[in-house]
Amino acid sequence: MKSAYRISLFALLAASVAIAAAGPKSANADGPSAPPAGPAEMETMPGMGPHDHHHGNMALHMKWTTLRAETPDDRARADALAATLRASIEKYKDWHVAMDEGYKPFHPELPLAEYHFTNYGRAIEAMFHFDPAKPTSLLYKRTAEGWELVGAMYTAPRRFSEDQLNERVPLSVARWHAHVNLCVPKAHPWLADWTRFGPDGSIATPEACEAAGGRFVPQVFGWMVHAYPFETGADKIWAR
Repeated sequence: MKSAYRISLFALLAASVAIAAAGPKSANADGPSAPPAGPAEMETMPGMGPHDHHHGNMALHMKWTTLRAETPDDRARADALAATLRASIEKYKDWHVAMDEGYKPFHPELPLAEYHFTNYGRAIEAMFHFDPAKPTSLLYKRTAEGWELVGAMYTAPRRFSEDQLNERVPLSVARWHAHVNLCVPKAHPWLADWTRFGPDGSIATPEACEAAGGRFVPQVFGWMVHAYPFETGADKIWAR
């Protein structure tokens, strides 16, 4: 299972490597050639769920916003965001509606704990404008009948500062994250030592990656934050 997942992941990382190799301008771009929801699946493999970000070496490859002191305004704003999101995605409990409106599952063939259905049109919109009623991805669990909606994911450009992310979702309530410091094997991913490469690998610096014959990717895609608006309590709604 992990082998199939890692080879699929290699294809995503290879695309990011191509962007990075094109030069500094392309490496920092936030264009649609790098679908924001792809790497989010890194967190949803068994043992790498949304509440278990520090499994193995994964902490080496995660960048988090700093948790701020909460204010009454933050709490009110987060509650309003959750209410808006809950109302806007209620219809997607019927996953057919989600598919009809452009949300596509990311690697549904893999046995994941949670699946991201991503709307790449909304991903592009999120690079320029934040609409809490239009999340980039919907989060589903597989059931015998199909798919069960459990939450959603917002995205933001990698160039955003923490203050800009705070304007979207308060950093005292939620922690945005990004996937960073990845070393990708240049060829033959099925032969690679995945205890060293990839999102759970031990290599996390350009020097170590070069020595291993890999290609270093400073950051894959932009910022992300998960929300579970059908839960109760901020700690469960804004998993961090």
